[in-house]
Order: sequence, then C-alpha cells, then structure tokens
Amino acid sequence: MITFLMVVSISLVLFGSFVSWQVLEQRKVIARMMENDDISCPGQEPELFLTLRVLDPITLAKRESRSARLLADKLPVMVRKMVYQEVMKELEEEMTERGIDVEMQIEYR
Repeated sequence: MITFLMVVSISLVLFGSFVSWQVLEQRKVIARMMENDDISCPGQEPELFLTLRVLDPITLAKRESRSARLLADKLPVMVRKMVYQEVMKELEEEMTERGIDVEMQIEYR
C-alpha cells in the first residue's frame, strides 16, 4: 500500500512539474507573439468596434427604392452593396448632426 501511494505521489509530482513547465513555455510564446505584433502593454484595453448587419438587404432595397425592385432579382450582390453604402451614409450623416466623430468602412467577411 505504501509503495502504491509513493508511486502515485511521484506521478503527481512529475505531472505537476510537467504542467508548470508547459505554463512557462506558453508564457514565453505569448511574450514572443506580443513582441512580434508590437503589443507593448499587455494590460492595454482593446479597441471597441460596432458591427452592423442588415438582416434582409434585398427586401429593404425593394421597399425603399423603385429601381431596386427591378434590379434586386437580377443583380442581388450589387443591390446588397448599395444598401450597405446607403445605410452607412445615413448613419454618418446622423452622427455628424450630433457632433460625433466616426470612422466608417464596409468590411467583407
């Protein structure tokens, strides 16, 4: 019984040492990655972004524009792009009226 307990204890010490070594190695890898990405302060707050997604741009375009009713079925990609551009323009105008400086861009994912 004592032999079994001794073997289990030694196994646990070895496993704990291995886990500690892995944690140290991961910290080194993270530090190297942060150096490569020029992240100087690990406590630095991340930037916040607001993402907007129009759930049904084709229906919106058909509802808001007579010409979109004709183009939506034939050129849906172009109509989606035009909807996003118009939404972005309207949001930018609203923010400007309220005196809020914003930077807007359309991202494709």
